[in-house]
Amino acid sequence: MAKKACKNCGALVLKDICPNCHDAKLTENWKGRIIVVEPENSEIAKKIGISKKGEYAIRK
Repeated sequence: MAKKACKNCGALVLKDICPNCHDAKLTENWKGRIIVVEPENSEIAKKIGISKKGEYAIRK
């Protein structure tokens, strides 16, 4: 099963609903990913608005 990107927060998920924002608007058309381990210490996570650790699509 292919990962889908949440159109709202960008999280990559295997389910039909995003566990981060509970949105069902997902897309299989995404490019690039970032894995955030410590969002509070990551300048990139702060720049793109990520506040929870996880795997995110860069372009959705």
